[in-house]
Parts: sequence; C-alpha cells; structure tokens
Amino acid sequence: MRDLIKDNSALILVMGRFGISLGFGDKSVREACRLHNVDENTFLQVANFCSGNEFRYEDVSLPSLINYLKQAHEYFLDFNLPNIRRKLIEAIDCSGENDIAMLIVRFYDEYAQEIRRHVEHENNTVFVYVERLLNGFLDKTYTISKFEGKHAPIGYKLKELKEIIIQYYPKKNSYLLNEVLLNIMLCEEDLSQHCKIEDELFIPAVKLAEYQLKQSDKVIYVNNNSFGQQEKEHLEHLSDREKEILILIAKGCSNKDIANQLFLSVHTVTTHRKNISSKLQIHTTAGLIIYAIANKLVNIKDIQK
Repeated sequence: MRDLIKDNSALILVMGRFGISLGFGDKSVREACRLHNVDENTFLQVANFCSGNEFRYEDVSLPSLINYLKQAHEYFLDFNLPNIRRKLIEAIDCSGENDIAMLIVRFYDEYAQEIRRHVEHENNTVFVYVERLLNGFLDKTYTISKFEGKHAPIGYKLKELKEIIIQYYPKKNSYLLNEVLLNIMLCEEDLSQHCKIEDELFIPAVKLAEYQLKQSDKVIYVNNNSFGQQEKEHLEHLSDREKEILILIAKGCSNKDIANQLFLSVHTVTTHRKNISSKLQIHTTAGLIIYAIANKLVNIKDIQK
C-alpha cells in the first residue's frame, strides 16, 4: 500500500473515501483493505483508474463503489467546497465596495448549489435505484442509461471561476489568493475524475447488473415510484411486532409457523396480518414480500423459492 501511494499521492483521497486510514505501515493492499472491511477488487479498480492503469469494471462490487461515491460526495459538500469558500472570502475584498469580488463570491455560491443538486440526485435517485436493483428489483420505467444520458462533468465552472479571478481581479503579491486558485484547480481535477469514475466504472457495472438480473429467474419488476416516501412513512407506522411478523411472512412462514415462533395464537397472528395489510394497503402475500425486500427488512436471498 505504501508503494501504491508513493507512485500516486492522489490515491490518499481514494483511500480516505474507502475508509482506509493512514498508519498502515508495511501492510499490503489486501491486508489494509481487509483491516478496514473494504472490497479489495473495487479499491484496486478505482486505484488503477486514477493512476491511468488498466481497470475492469466487471470486478467492481457495486455496494462498495456506491459507498466510495457517497463518501466523495460528502467530502465535496461538507469539506472541500466550504473550505475553498472560506479561503476565497479571506483572500478577496468582500466589503461591498468591490463589485468584481462580490460577483466572484456569488458565482461560487451558485456553483456550489449546482454541485449539491447534482449530488443529491445521485444519492436519492440513482443510488437508490441501484440498491433496489441489487435486491432483485428491475424498474419498468428507469434504467441507468437515463442517468448516463444526462450525466455531465461538474468541474468545468471552477475552471471558469479560476479564469475570472486570474483575468479580472488584480491583487499584487497575494499568497492567500494564489492558494485559493491552487485549491480551485485541484478541486476541478478531483471533480472531473469523480465524474469519469462514474462514467467508466459505475455506469458500466450497473448496466452489467441490469443485464444479469434480466437473465435470472429472481427478477421482480416494479414501477419507479413503487417504494418511495409514502412507503417509508407506512413502515414507521408499523409496530415492532408487526414488522417482526412481516419479516416472517416474507420468508415464507405460514400463520401457524409464525404463531409457533413468536409464541402467539394463530388468531393473534391473523389479526396482526390484517392490520399490516390495512396500514400498508397491500393485500397479497407477494406484495408484502416485495414491500419487505424493498424496505430492507429482508434480503431477497432469504426468500423461499
């Protein structure tokens, strides 16, 4: 691992987004990944991509890659972009007397909001879609190709901001402003590479998962909004006992089996089951199974064939 970082110091950011801490001594890549419960193949494919080496999207674990991308999002929104803004405010005259300075800050703030919208769409729509896909749900109206068609680089506006500062904000011997410019350039490169990872690793891996699910006998077809906010609210209304029974229903247990496992009467189980159906507005066993899987109460592997 030490040699890997020595060859490409930018991989320190990659390590952090995988949750691999420094201080790994002489550990190999495999040992460091296992120590931090990181999928070794996914880490290596991302590291190879960032180093300009050959990579294989087929070897990527999508849950591991999604976690990496989410951590990158958190880094941009909660650390890097706010940090650049603080340094920008410190480096230029924001007293209100310099119109160009105020326009620079406004430009930056609007860009940061654009990044936030971009990230929130991926977190709340794209990644949720892929997580359902991995649980056996294939959407009738949405595929990763729709995301691919609208996915665009998000670092180019930082390049524009850099050019604006260089050309139109004269300030002599400003180490602070030079540091801001350097941070903007590094962030621009980082965001650009982040988008390329999504384009060349994430999207192809999701397409492969879609294809493999279509070929399997475990696919469950759903509509895009089948399991949205309304279902989450319904789930919150279920009691702990009702959730417990719902899990056993999804696993294929009969009312009698559930009664025996939970030390209840069959009549009580039947009553709970009616209440569950009423709260969720789902009146078939198949529907309850789909609901339980979609809300991560059970894994599709736990369902009896």
